[in-house]
Amino acid sequence: MVEIKKINDFVWEVEKDESKGMNVPIRLYGNEAIRGKVEKDRTLSQALNASKLPSIVKRMLLMPDAHEGYSFPIGGVAAFDADEGIVSPGAVGYDINCSVRVIKTNLTEKELRPKLATLMDKMFKNVPSGVGSVMRLGFTERDLDRIAVEGMDYVIRKGYGVPEDKGRAEENGCIDGADPAKVSDLAKKRGVQQLGTMGAGNHFAEIQKIDKIIDESTAKAFGLEKGQVVVMLHSGSRGFGHQVCSDYLRICNDYMNKNNMKLLDPELVYASIGTKEAEDYLAAFRSAVNFAFANHEVMTHFIRKSFEETFAKSADALGMDLLYHLSHNIVKLEEHDVDGKKMKVYVHRKGATRAFAPGRKEIPKEYRDVGQPVLIPGSMGTASYILVGREGSMKETFGSSCHGAGRVMSRHQALREIPTSKTVGEMERKRIEMRVRDKKLVSEEAEWAYKDVDEVVKSVEGAGISKAVARLTPLGVAKG
Repeated sequence: MVEIKKINDFVWEVEKDESKGMNVPIRLYGNEAIRGKVEKDRTLSQALNASKLPSIVKRMLLMPDAHEGYSFPIGGVAAFDADEGIVSPGAVGYDINCSVRVIKTNLTEKELRPKLATLMDKMFKNVPSGVGSVMRLGFTERDLDRIAVEGMDYVIRKGYGVPEDKGRAEENGCIDGADPAKVSDLAKKRGVQQLGTMGAGNHFAEIQKIDKIIDESTAKAFGLEKGQVVVMLHSGSRGFGHQVCSDYLRICNDYMNKNNMKLLDPELVYASIGTKEAEDYLAAFRSAVNFAFANHEVMTHFIRKSFEETFAKSADALGMDLLYHLSHNIVKLEEHDVDGKKMKVYVHRKGATRAFAPGRKEIPKEYRDVGQPVLIPGSMGTASYILVGREGSMKETFGSSCHGAGRVMSRHQALREIPTSKTVGEMERKRIEMRVRDKKLVSEEAEWAYKDVDEVVKSVEGAGISKAVARLTPLGVAKG
């Protein structure tokens, strides 16, 4: 068991202990309630293993939504020296570039409510969801190779999306350095029919209203106002990214065994920067990143189409502009201040997102003066938030923040302990239109299986990582 010390009301630290093999301390961001929840599972022990990885710099970080994951905690952030460091598929995760985007509208709840049920039916039909869901759009594996390199741009040219969306997405909807030749045939076969699908688990398409503006000036810069209806979409790279991760976990395991490298955790395998294994993983990983960008854009096309069919107006007339596309489960080469000097590092964010402060060149020009939008979904039936990056994140967390509420129950535990009737009844009480493939599984995502998103947001605000701009509440949700 590790000893965790209080730095202030929102920051906790496990000091570096060389006798335990730690190369850096562990820092947790969260209030007292968050700290208590993090100590109940394997989050800290997984963070301890990560702190022992070679060439990790500054600190191993845990966001307030942190909980145990596969090898590396979800809600974890770690940066490694760009010249002498490593990349780890487990520190990125299976659902590469799992992302959240928010699409604005000019509708109000009063205008939406009479047609909400019809709209939810259309969205649930037009955007397939759940395990094994497919979208037969006629894309081939040759198209997939182009998507792997070109990302959103390829599907936009095919008529699925609009060019303006690119400027409001991380990496402009396409990360450089992808090489589909490094992606297995199985990954391509899994991905080719899943473009434009949402997947299962905590993925969703949710119609929300802004019930509170917290930061008026930033909300205005983001084009948000109280009462406005928006759509929040959460999905990733589907079977394509999952298979890339599976393939390279095996390849990195073989690499470590071949080089007689000690495994801290059989799941926390890695490859050193500059090796064939590391470079191949990065090329395949970036292909999955671009698949996820394209996947979101196709889904956004069909969400807009659902609104157009329901309201007999164009998406333009309905004001359906993309606010932002925010990525997590990702590793990026970035420049950060480390101990007073500029340093290039590979930042792994697993279940964590960028929260860049004003002025960073990576932020779209229209938001650069105010900071990067940070999109935080809650659990099913609870509030979500739009935040903005702050300078504290650049000093503390390599420009990172939380990505959601964070689980406190495993999916199996939630199914055992939370009756379906309780979950469905609560959604009905709140007048939330719900569309799911199997109501028996809704308790996996029930609000009681997650931390309180309000406490998570208070924690990142209190730590100076990001600032709340608007609070959103759900009107309708579609899930796999």
